Amino acid sequence: MPKLTVEGCAPVDVPDGKRLVLAMEQDAGVDVLHACGGNARCTACRVEFVSGEPENIAQAEQALLAQRSLTGVRLSCQIVCDRDMTVRAVSRLEGSGRPDPGPLPSEQIDPPPTWVAR
Repeated sequence: MPKLTVEGCAPVDVPDGKRLVLAMEQDAGVDVLHACGGNARCTACRVEFVSGEPENIAQAEQALLAQRSLTGVRLSCQIVCDRDMTVRAVSRLEGSGRPDPGPLPSEQIDPPPTWVAR
């Protein structure tokens, strides 16, 4: 089982292959935003990697980050926990002014990923 550490929270073991956005919310108890429901459309679920960043990136994530000129961040909805990782949650419900984090993302990455090397 991969170990997930979100800065400011205790490390947790998460099932191999679980979406990072769900692991942060359900396992680590972090109030991460996912306004688009985890579909690589909004960038609300941004994280910064401290360690364990995957080498590959989904084309949908890569395109959205480029479109929004975002660097140094990744979309937690487009990443699976397949290794130990430490992240910093960039966008959280607390302090956002939003009534909720957004629709619950499905268990599978959506859109279905085409992986490319970063």
